[in-house]
Amino acid sequence: MDDTTQSENIQQAPAGTEAPKAPTVEELQADVERWKTLSRQNEKNYNEARTELSKLQEASMTDAEKAIEKAKDEARNAALSEVGTRLVDAELRVQAATAGVTLPRPEFLNTSAFLGTDGVVNTEAIKAFVESLPKPSNAPEFAQGIGLGRQGDSGSYAAGQIGRDALSRMSPQEISAARKAGKLDALMKGDL
Repeated sequence: MDDTTQSENIQQAPAGTEAPKAPTVEELQADVERWKTLSRQNEKNYNEARTELSKLQEASMTDAEKAIEKAKDEARNAALSEVGTRLVDAELRVQAATAGVTLPRPEFLNTSAFLGTDGVVNTEAIKAFVESLPKPSNAPEFAQGIGLGRQGDSGSYAAGQIGRDALSRMSPQEISAARKAGKLDALMKGDL
């Protein structure tokens, strides 16, 4: 069908009927809230039914079946905790690298503390731990320049200072006057 035929069909609506009115924003919001409420009710009903079913299944089990289920759960938790510690270690390293901090040595960490009772890694606890670690500073750890010889810019400090050669040619009165004027400070500190 071409466009002209479709538009003619739409325009030929029976007289006395009105085109449907578009819903308002308030009506749409009310509809959304109604569906949310229904969805929550269905989810609640599903969880109750699932809980009731598991109770019925557990009640109908024999002692042998209960023991088997218990052993399965224990084996599952043991396997998850074994693998979980490796996952915790990996997650710790990733979080530390992202935050730019250094982790303590592995023997000082209790990685099982970051596992839940079901063997799943608790990423929130890991993130909180990594954020509590001290950030590295850019300052040197030890004093720099001890015993390394002349320090600082000797050119600007030595301006107006008298060196050893000039001092050897001076009389005691000239030396005393130069000392009072501060012209021997660099020589007396060992900077020259």
